[in-house]
Amino acid sequence: MNKTKLIDALSEETVFSKKDIARVLDSLVRVVERCLKKGEKVSITGFGSFWISHRSARKGINPATKQKINIPGVTVPKFKAGKNLREVVRKVQL
Repeated sequence: MNKTKLIDALSEETVFSKKDIARVLDSLVRVVERCLKKGEKVSITGFGSFWISHRSARKGINPATKQKINIPGVTVPKFKAGKNLREVVRKVQL
């Protein structure tokens, strides 16, 4: 599901217009980004938590040339699904 389909689904499930839902969704993304930039954890009960983590610098190997390379450290976003979301997904039959 992409953003447009998510907006459509939320619009069908609520009384809000697609335009209002798009604004709220965009605002949610901006607020989460702003909190993560500050190093804050964002928790949505039942859905999950977002936080940032730092990967240390390490040595690696270029698979094409087999040459050793230095991989710099990087800060990355992380997400852990909440209990309710995990339970819903466990019931999915693929």
